[in-house]
Amino acid sequence: MAKKKTEEISKQNQEYTAKSINVLKGLEAVRKRPAMYIGDVGSRGLHHLINEVVDNSIDEALAGYNDRVVVTIHKDQTVTVEDRGRGIPVDMHPVEKKSALEVVMTVLHAGGKFDKNSYKVSGGLHGVGVSVVNALSEWMSVEVKREGKIYFQEYIRGIPKASVKQKGTYKGENTGTKITFKPDREIFKTIKFNFETVAERMRELAYLNKDVTMILRDETADEEETFRFKGGLIDFVKYLDEQRNSLHKPVYIEGEKENTPVEICFEYSDSYNENVHTYVNNINTIEGGTHLVGFRTALTRTFNNYAYKNGLIKESSKISLTGDDFKEGLTAVISVKVMEPQFEGQTKTKLGNGEVKSIVETIVGEKLSEYLEENNSVAKKIIDKCVRAAEAREAARKARELIRRKNALDTLHLPGKLADCSINDPEHCEIYIVEGDSAGGSAKQGRDRRFQAILPIKGKILNVEKAKINKVLENQEIQAIISAVGSGIGEDFDPDKSRYGKIILMTDADVDGSHIRTLLLTFLYRHMKELIASGKVYIAQPPLYKIKKGKEELYAFDDDEREKILKRMKADGKGKKSKEDEIVEVEEESEETTQTKGITISRYKGLGEMNPEQLWSTTMNPETRTILQVNLESAAAADKIFETLMGDAVEPRRDFIEKHAKYANLDV
Repeated sequence: MAKKKTEEISKQNQEYTAKSINVLKGLEAVRKRPAMYIGDVGSRGLHHLINEVVDNSIDEALAGYNDRVVVTIHKDQTVTVEDRGRGIPVDMHPVEKKSALEVVMTVLHAGGKFDKNSYKVSGGLHGVGVSVVNALSEWMSVEVKREGKIYFQEYIRGIPKASVKQKGTYKGENTGTKITFKPDREIFKTIKFNFETVAERMRELAYLNKDVTMILRDETADEEETFRFKGGLIDFVKYLDEQRNSLHKPVYIEGEKENTPVEICFEYSDSYNENVHTYVNNINTIEGGTHLVGFRTALTRTFNNYAYKNGLIKESSKISLTGDDFKEGLTAVISVKVMEPQFEGQTKTKLGNGEVKSIVETIVGEKLSEYLEENNSVAKKIIDKCVRAAEAREAARKARELIRRKNALDTLHLPGKLADCSINDPEHCEIYIVEGDSAGGSAKQGRDRRFQAILPIKGKILNVEKAKINKVLENQEIQAIISAVGSGIGEDFDPDKSRYGKIILMTDADVDGSHIRTLLLTFLYRHMKELIASGKVYIAQPPLYKIKKGKEELYAFDDDEREKILKRMKADGKGKKSKEDEIVEVEEESEETTQTKGITISRYKGLGEMNPEQLWSTTMNPETRTILQVNLESAAAADKIFETLMGDAVEPRRDFIEKHAKYANLDV
């Protein structure tokens, strides 16, 4: 692909010099408000730094000039990203009167992405990426290979140490850019990178760019993984569906219209859930957009036309296939390249270009019609599956009507066990979905009734990964959640109707609690995904330990925190010896207690063991609690994990458990 594209690019397009770098100005605000540029200063924002640098290398691949990206995580938590692209220009910028390399690395909104001759399409749309990474790094160095020479520049927190210098020469035709940076401890809460998190994005990019080899090395754990998938999207779909039973081989569609390349692959499995991932210029558009609408429209129309034309659905039949019927069991990846994409939506990842809908719709309609005519047996399997989905949809409609009728008889339209809050503004309200009546009782007593609602649930809800929609709606606990949240489900779902700005899952810190939390997350991910995408879903973090010495009482949320508190308390009591120096273990009805050096350590076995005041101060008070926001940073990886943990296949689940067993705390 790289060679073919290179041949098609005109001499004008091949000119990538200092004149290609356009400047929009500004950098100081990045260090003052980093979250505006990278999302947050936690682990998610930290890993976003790597993504920004890698995206520049991938943009070179999209332009036809790069076929290899190597990311190395060093032992000191510095990161190197190296590619074989054209290399950032180093000649004098005509406006800034300094090297174009320095302009790119130190000026916000500076880059070749604003110059259509340099990049036809790109993922780094705003040109802020690498300069933001530079500003948020303790130090950064850049090495550029161009025209047989090696150029170098180093920066301290975004400020150049010296001007760009030539540091040597090289032989051969290879050009490229090598960037090394160390995240700034003054900015980030942690600077420890996670191999799997980085690998997820690199794997995704390798699927989307089949001619690019992505290599990830982690020197801290002596790990290395290479991602290269010659099958591209076909391999991507197989990967997403490897734990499901596919009904046919993946259907691959490729075409281009109005300078907009479209690449799509899909297949149906015996699953009850839809698994669709959409991309624009390699950006994961988790909220979909016009490219997704075009695909759905063409899919529904083409299959319906084929079904009626070939007598698979009788005109007299009461069955009428809608777009929803073609979602069940569908796994698809949609990738489009758009010259000037317009993004909108809650997370700015929803494609808004109206022309893309008709482009995708036309290409899919034509190519899919040809495929169905040549593969009659596959067409029949898919349509049979969709007819069964339509029957389940009708049963689900009746179940929803039953829920509506029940609600109509209830003046509050809410489940009886819900303890609602008094404020009506969703932005200021939150609901705790709590495991068990005992914990629910403590939460109801300890909460702030003005803005906190409590919904206790009994035991483990239905595993929606293995259930048709009508069965999902018949589950009483799920009915209670749907009614309480208020946003509906399926065709009635509207995230704007959610009665709460925060939906907080609060379960015990044991194996059963983890299972219940996974079941709840599976339900929300499969049937209310937009609530997660809009940042409304959270996980409560109740403490594991209460540590008491004299009148001082502290809580620890994990073993590391417990050890830090113990070390400090023991240091405070140094030199004082008594009978209490001996360790005494006491089993009490509600908690496990260990006494040493006058310090009492209580291990909570469940939420119900905490009294209302303790539950409020540790887990529910907005000023002192810790809650984790659930996000869709990698929807493909999330879907994979849910299918692994909750699907029918046993082997992948066993492999997952064996691989991650070392991170599990089973002593709860």
